[in-house]
Amino acid sequence: MAEAAAKEVAGAAAAAGDMILLISSDGQRFEVAQAVASMSRLVSNMVEDECTDNGVPLPNVPSAVLAKVLEYCSEHAAAAAAAGEEVEELKSFDAAFIEVDNATLFDLILAANYLNVPCLLALACQRAADLIRGKTVEEIRDEFNIANDFTPEEEAEIRKENAWAFQD
Repeated sequence: MAEAAAKEVAGAAAAAGDMILLISSDGQRFEVAQAVASMSRLVSNMVEDECTDNGVPLPNVPSAVLAKVLEYCSEHAAAAAAAGEEVEELKSFDAAFIEVDNATLFDLILAANYLNVPCLLALACQRAADLIRGKTVEEIRDEFNIANDFTPEEEAEIRKENAWAFQD
């Protein structure tokens, strides 16, 4: 249902000429419906300021990540156009969408923050929080491939200064 609505939104926008050109950091061009692009407050502000005639350069967002962000925005714009009929379907989409590897997850967080897409930022940050909830420091380091560059003395001092954070 939401895919059909997304195509309907994109089709109606294309027919009305309401398309926005987004240009990723690696130069790839994405022509998307204004309703989809405007889920980004950054892009929405540029549209309002009439700064989109030559496209919207997004120097901090590579094409692979921008494609993923646009997938999310398309689905959510379609759901908004459908007047919230498919809330459960959208929740299912979000749950499947955010099941990505850690590198992609953090790229999505950076892109959502830069593009100012609050709902995507909240979803991605919640996923990151879920990944660390209930884990020890060592398990978190393993999960995210973080090297422990503290000496044993430094680590002991940090644990002493922040004992509240290490209580069970």
